[in-house]
Amino acid sequence: MPARLPSWAWVTGLTVGAIAAVTVLGVRADQGTHPTAASAEPKPTASAQPTPTASVPPRVPDGSGTGRRIVYSLGEKRVWLVDASEATRRTFTVWPGSVSPDPGSYAVSSRNPGTTGSDGVQIEHILYFAAKSGVSVAFSNAVDGASPPPPASGTSTGGVRMRKADGTALWTFGTVGTTVTVVR
Repeated sequence: MPARLPSWAWVTGLTVGAIAAVTVLGVRADQGTHPTAASAEPKPTASAQPTPTASVPPRVPDGSGTGRRIVYSLGEKRVWLVDASEATRRTFTVWPGSVSPDPGSYAVSSRNPGTTGSDGVQIEHILYFAAKSGVSVAFSNAVDGASPPPPASGTSTGGVRMRKADGTALWTFGTVGTTVTVVR
């Protein structure tokens, strides 16, 4: 009859075996292989696929120019901040006033850190870039972070309002002279 191992040897043997198995699996994971990888189809990793709730940001509209610029789509009510390498740094929706600029190329002509909007709301991060029918058109956000302004009742407004975080990003990006391309 074979000699019986003490209980501590039995536990030590199991522990060593478990550590070896975990080590082998860890090495295979680092190498991108799995124990069943030889017989299974490769599966994309979680980071390679967007989550079901993630959405791809809208593309910068065709015909919006090239180079570093702010693109404003009247139809989509959306702004893109595009850097010199043509990469979109940020895109967001906006709430236009009752007066919209004609499609074309403009430049940020002046900036104002803050004032009272025509709707009586305190606004900040104001970037003026166009005028139409005697009304200045500018991007801005409400200081209190409020969403869209109330509809203008017979007042011509050229403010293009956005969320506070978007206004801060636009203020940082849009220095005087920055191109603003307005598309349909």
